[in-house]
Amino acid sequence: MRTWTPQKIRALKGARRFAAVTCYDATSAAIVEALGPDALPLVLVGDSLGMIMQGHDSPLPVTMDAMVYHTQCVGRALRTAFLLADLPFGAYQVSDEEGLRNALRLVKEGGADGVKLEGGERVVPLVRRLVEAGVPVCGHLGLTPQSCLAMGGFKVQGRDPQAAERLLRDARALEAAGCFALVAEGVPAALGGRLAAELAIPVVGIGAGPGTDGQILVWQDLLGLTQGRVPKFVRRFGALGDAATAALTAYAAAVADGTFPAEGETYA
Repeated sequence: MRTWTPQKIRALKGARRFAAVTCYDATSAAIVEALGPDALPLVLVGDSLGMIMQGHDSPLPVTMDAMVYHTQCVGRALRTAFLLADLPFGAYQVSDEEGLRNALRLVKEGGADGVKLEGGERVVPLVRRLVEAGVPVCGHLGLTPQSCLAMGGFKVQGRDPQAAERLLRDARALEAAGCFALVAEGVPAALGGRLAAELAIPVVGIGAGPGTDGQILVWQDLLGLTQGRVPKFVRRFGALGDAATAALTAYAAAVADGTFPAEGETYA
């Protein structure tokens, strides 16, 4: 069992703001692990891997097999942070029984410590079943990427008062059903702060303003590895993409001019 548990993450509410990241492979997870036990309490294997790792334009094509595989990869290197994994599109929309079966698979086969799913009151019965089965659940409201077709793209949610109240109602229902945390994505900053103020569970924001209990960003986005445009809410805390380009350019030049491999890099 990893160091961070749902109980410890809930205890961060009001104590300190915390950072979380997505991870999709063992190398990234090992870097998180090297930061120490308290730096990043939560790591998410998100279905965003469909865009980041697989090159799709949405998370919709991601399969359960892919989620299990990437969760296994991250779990092999992660020892302290709570390992959360997304239930992908199609894994829980058909029936609660199928959702329960797929969530158990993420835990049993993937090694996840808990699952995240999108939706409000409509997923409350499934959340209750998962919690009763012993599976920690994190909710996800606001800009829910699995609903990108219905939303007409990746658009900010909760801008008008009616939509904001509906989102707050959904959040309260998820909390009452047993969610230990909630991800709020792509909502106005005032609404993100209100969610954090009104819920007793931690609200982790991504494009939800500074008033949430924590923040989460995609690994490649925050490190500057993502090519092209990134969402407005992303801050690039590094320029690893530029560094990688420079390193690869130097490598190709060294091979071309014969300086690599050198004598110390060969076997007698």
